[in-house]
Amino acid sequence: MVFDMGYMIVAGIFSVIGMVISQRLKSKFNHYSQIRLRSGMTGREVAQQMLGHFGISDVQIVEGQGFLTDHYNPASKTVSLSPAVFRGNSIAAAAVAAHECGHAVQHAQAYSMLQVRSALVPVVQFSAMAQQWLLILAFVTLSSMPSIMLATIVVFAVTTLFSLVTLPVEFDASKRALAWLNSSGVAQGSDHEGAKDALWWAAMTYVSAALSALVMLLYLVMRYSAATRD
Repeated sequence: MVFDMGYMIVAGIFSVIGMVISQRLKSKFNHYSQIRLRSGMTGREVAQQMLGHFGISDVQIVEGQGFLTDHYNPASKTVSLSPAVFRGNSIAAAAVAAHECGHAVQHAQAYSMLQVRSALVPVVQFSAMAQQWLLILAFVTLSSMPSIMLATIVVFAVTTLFSLVTLPVEFDASKRALAWLNSSGVAQGSDHEGAKDALWWAAMTYVSAALSALVMLLYLVMRYSAATRD
């Protein structure tokens, strides 16, 4: 067998956890997408107002494609909002738009963890491509060439670090978004609680990914350690 049973079990467990959280996030987003924001603002308007509040004038707000594809690109300084968020005037749209603008605020204020994550991106892109091939080779040659497993551990460590660094970046963006939504009056009371609930489940997807990466890394280290002791 290319992969041993232990790896398959661990991978399977976290795959199921990830799918459950993803489905829960979609359910929450669909629920709060049906509740109109009391202020009546669309996601685009929320983003414009939040960026304006923080004096950010060099970030463009664009309409993207797909579902839950919203993101902030620090390289091009664009907040890309999915159609449901860009045009929607729901609690979900306001929460997501404000969260992505939270990243823009982080960028403008040189938030350290965002800078670290951005610096890791090129290395992570290479590591993510390399690890799938190294992983197969590592298990095949574990007894004869444990050094390949060591190389696999190194690239896994890079992607794991990226996942862990992502956590404070995402939580901080949500914290900034929720604080602004409340103080600006855009989302208060039940609107604010709904936005908080939606963003919490979004954050859980990153927590799940980080835990999965960390457990996988520890498992590979244990397998390497056992192989080198034999």
